[in-house]
Amino acid sequence: MLNEKYKQFKSGTDIRGVAVEGVEGQSVNLTDEVIQKMADGFVLWLSKKLGKAPDKLKISVGRDSRISGPHIMELTTERFKAAGAEVICCGLASTPSMFMTTVELGCDGALQITASHHPFNRNGLKFFTRGGGLEGSDIEAILEYAQNGEAPEPKDGGSITDIDYMSDYAKGLCEKIKKEVNADDYDHPLKGFHIVVDAGNGAGGFYADKVLSVLGADTSGSRYLEPDGMFPNHVPNPEDAVAMASVCEAVRENNADLGVIFDTDVDRGGAVDSKGNEINRNRLVAVAAAIALEGNDGGTIVTDSITSSGLKEFIENKLGGKHYRYRRGYKNVIDKAVELNAAGINCPLAIETSGHAAMRENYFLDDGAYLCTKIIIKAAQLRTQGRDLSDLTADLKEPLESVEVRFKITEKDFRACGERIIADLTKYAEARPGWKLADDNREGVRVSFDKENGDGWFLLRLSVHDPIMPLNIESDSKGGTDVIYAKLTEFLKTTEGLDI
Repeated sequence: MLNEKYKQFKSGTDIRGVAVEGVEGQSVNLTDEVIQKMADGFVLWLSKKLGKAPDKLKISVGRDSRISGPHIMELTTERFKAAGAEVICCGLASTPSMFMTTVELGCDGALQITASHHPFNRNGLKFFTRGGGLEGSDIEAILEYAQNGEAPEPKDGGSITDIDYMSDYAKGLCEKIKKEVNADDYDHPLKGFHIVVDAGNGAGGFYADKVLSVLGADTSGSRYLEPDGMFPNHVPNPEDAVAMASVCEAVRENNADLGVIFDTDVDRGGAVDSKGNEINRNRLVAVAAAIALEGNDGGTIVTDSITSSGLKEFIENKLGGKHYRYRRGYKNVIDKAVELNAAGINCPLAIETSGHAAMRENYFLDDGAYLCTKIIIKAAQLRTQGRDLSDLTADLKEPLESVEVRFKITEKDFRACGERIIADLTKYAEARPGWKLADDNREGVRVSFDKENGDGWFLLRLSVHDPIMPLNIESDSKGGTDVIYAKLTEFLKTTEGLDI
């Protein structure tokens, strides 16, 4: 059982905390001692998981661009070495590339030092084995080792080797584009394309220099390719409005054919079409689904719970696939897709509206660079037919209005409070005329309304990690979200433990 000190570090399937000073009210809790104990915990966990002695393990380590990364890398690599392990130090790297070291370099385990899109003062540890990212229970086990001060016995013979694995990873993406586009100029399949990249000063700048430019694309006008862990220009996050506005502006200013944007560690991506319109959230899911269902007729696309009604219609009626809504949280979505495939259900894609997209053909790895690579391949293929990406989703019906509200839960046992409210709302909805409970919902409460009652839907759910209940509302009519919100408010007024 984790105590309060170590429980604070568990963030779903990652470890996260405050690594440097600089934000008022947030003191450092990822101290050197804590990080070293976590590194020891990972060695013990991996050793037990694989049935291999610590001094027989091969572990890779990479980091994103945040300012605490180099120091944490030094601490963790030295601890792994002290246990006698062979350590491969990859330096600045994307999170997906670190998983790929378990495939291509034969590493038993991998560590990426990242806190995704979180502010500069935070950092974290994300672990992989050849089987993929760890589960929440695995993170708890690692933290329990750390909490108890358990460590592998020191062994001589450990080593640290620096390698430039990102260049090899980028070459793999280049070869994929060459093969699938199969242009007359085979080595320069993107010649004539103008593609801008917004890396947000994270780890994704390599994509412009080591992938697109190499293949003949014009990348002039790209933004914030240089790694800078203070993130001076905007939050590296495809869900952030300022970040998306930045890449949209870059496309329009440079008359580019396409724009791509990554989060800090490149496990998420988004895109922009030639008109400067976002290919993000529901539209990104639609594009990815159209690509994934090629050669997978009738396949199932697993998404998170907040996807729109129009997207479901698009996947099932236009693409001929099946749409499986599941719980929010990219690991939940990926795990469900893996489970469905194991049960014999053809499921080529798991994708969350946040931009986490994992394809079966790519080890169900959520990889923003791989997703954008697939989109670019499709754009190049369409160009030979005189078409562009916007044609793929021309039939996607998008809501006229959408809104998200996040209610704070005030009770200490926030999970029990949230679950009680969801149960009460389910009963309330069942008894209300005109409220139609979704029959395919697997998280929270999702209710649809006809044109006279708001012409849309709402979803109220419990946050995966935080004492928050997010509410999403969409409507196909002007003023419809207000109508639906007013109906739900009558229920919310009766709840306890929710700050409305």
